[in-house]
Amino acid sequence: MKRGIIFSNKYVNYSLLLISGFFIGWLIFHPSNKTELKHDHLTETLQETIWTCAMHPQIRMQQSGKCPICGMDLIPLSRSGADSLDPDAVRMTPEAAQLANVLTSVVSKQTPVKEIRLYGKIQADERLLQNQVAHIPGRIESLTVNFTGESIVIGQTLGKIYSPELITAQQELLEAFKTKENQPDIYEAAKERLRQWKLTDKQITEIEVSGKIQNTVNIISNTDGIVISRRVNTGDYVSQGTVLFDIADLSKVWIMFDAYESDLQFLHEGEKISFTIQALPGNDYSGKIIFIDPVIDPVTRVAGVRVEANNGSGKLKPGMFVTGIVSSSVEGYKSNLVIPRSSVLWTGKRSVVYVKQPGSGDPIFKMREIELGPLLGDSYIVKEGLMEGEEIVTRGTFSVDAAAQLEGKPSMMNSSGGVVSDGHDHGNMKGF
Repeated sequence: MKRGIIFSNKYVNYSLLLISGFFIGWLIFHPSNKTELKHDHLTETLQETIWTCAMHPQIRMQQSGKCPICGMDLIPLSRSGADSLDPDAVRMTPEAAQLANVLTSVVSKQTPVKEIRLYGKIQADERLLQNQVAHIPGRIESLTVNFTGESIVIGQTLGKIYSPELITAQQELLEAFKTKENQPDIYEAAKERLRQWKLTDKQITEIEVSGKIQNTVNIISNTDGIVISRRVNTGDYVSQGTVLFDIADLSKVWIMFDAYESDLQFLHEGEKISFTIQALPGNDYSGKIIFIDPVIDPVTRVAGVRVEANNGSGKLKPGMFVTGIVSSSVEGYKSNLVIPRSSVLWTGKRSVVYVKQPGSGDPIFKMREIELGPLLGDSYIVKEGLMEGEEIVTRGTFSVDAAAQLEGKPSMMNSSGGVVSDGHDHGNMKGF
């Protein structure tokens, strides 16, 4: 009996120890209500953060990690409830804007200057082109100028022509010379015939004094210049007026540029143009526009723009390629806003920019439609839609627009906003 009582007390003691152990463990490991509330608040905050990729803004995740496309670290895109935000504006964190290479600049008024680049060639001055012709019919007996590119001077003998008609005319002159006292009209008519063949009075007098008939007549140059074309050879028969040589005076040349019809409104006669020549690198030239072709070429859709240049050194040769630049002031836009070309997005007839919202720590941008004026190379004139002093996105505009599309904000492709469809219609799955 005594032994049974001792055994029963032992089980009671073991039970008490076991219960005490469970109670102490519960006190130690059971989380308090305060900690639970803190944990829930942290979880809620993390869930509010949207994570995206700077290179692929279409990626949107609820937690940080790696981009499934490029493997870059995701960055926080936006946090709801941070502060008040225009419902049509898109927020980007400073980190996201930096990784997307988003840059902004302040809109300012400028004197718009349009830079027009023209291409062309050097040509001979058409007013200084001359033809050396045969003034008398006959056969080319000899030529002293035998190749193109040779320089000649006025009065130089270029060759000789044998002419039976010249022989006959000289015989008539000598007969009329004998009877000039009695028949002066016939004598003067014989001399005039030789003069029409470009024989000088000195040559005619020599024929009269010597009494000898010349079988050939010299071809005398009537200009200075360069022979650019030789049209006859020794032994050729020519008639009166046949072109023997084409001669160009290259002391002055034309620079002929091609201007597209859209640029003609900015080009004016008397305007200065700077140009360089591909064959003469390192040399800068300038001149004035002296003529603009009033007719557009129906095939190339360009008009000729002419510039004169002195060429005393002879370095400017016809056929050389030339690049010219004209800086023209745009009439009617003397003090307008000018923005970079990279800041503008186009869709159809709409032109939009993203304006940075003032008074916010994080970059916040809002789309705005504007009306553009003429294009000035790498910039545009703004007619309406912006004010001086506003700050717009000038680089990374597509990244900002992509973020706006993903958030359902007004964007280039959707001016009214709305969630962008991902291509899946889960609503229709209810019937399956």
